[in-house]
Amino acid sequence: MNIVVYIKQTFDTEAKIVLDGSGKIDANGVNLIINPYDEFAIEEGIRLKEKLGGEVTIVSIGGARAQEAIRTGLAMGADKGVLVTDAALENADEWANAEVLAKAVSQIPCDILLAGRIAIDDGASQIGVRLAEILNVPSISSVLKLDIAGTHATVTREIDGGTETIEADLPLVITAQKGLNDPRYPSVAGIMKAKKKPLQTLSLADLGLSAGDLAQKMSVLKYTLPDARQAGRKIPGDAAPAAQELARLLHEEAKIL
Repeated sequence: MNIVVYIKQTFDTEAKIVLDGSGKIDANGVNLIINPYDEFAIEEGIRLKEKLGGEVTIVSIGGARAQEAIRTGLAMGADKGVLVTDAALENADEWANAEVLAKAVSQIPCDILLAGRIAIDDGASQIGVRLAEILNVPSISSVLKLDIAGTHATVTREIDGGTETIEADLPLVITAQKGLNDPRYPSVAGIMKAKKKPLQTLSLADLGLSAGDLAQKMSVLKYTLPDARQAGRKIPGDAAPAAQELARLLHEEAKIL
């Protein structure tokens, strides 16, 4: 089975967000990690390989540092990596990234493609469904369980208030939800092996694309941090008058009653 996993490199979940003078996020000195939801996709891809045979290819779009994320996936047990990197993709939107990813994936034999349900940086949750649309294959999002027999998949996905089970034929795009599995940690041996596994770097030209083909449909003008949380207020006195004062403040100042 040929398994492709798309991953994105994001800020560490504990990173402090700092904006520069132009309203853009300052990435200097920030630790970068694999998007946590993508780790579930990597783990599921490796488990499919261990059960059904085949190989796992990790694909990412990003700068040179994105190689670190791919190498981590290779250390977990994936077989090879592909990084699409080009200056023209620095501020690409979800539409452009999906178009580029579709071109890259079309060069790789693929029975199933897995990705994280959502990226923790932009929260767009678009790549999986956009990719499936371009490739003209089914997609199932927020997956909690995946079983494959031959060319047939039985999938349990999360929905509002419960779950639902869907059957589909391969090829198929799956986006992983928390709970699908428990991602493994790379072993020392896996880290050493990952250094020798193939990692191909592609530009837009290698994919037959140019910056003109990817005129973005959405652009972020600037980022702003939320207002600092105000300190709480303590109402002194006995319970009855304090409760009365609290009700007055909620009604007249907070205007939530």
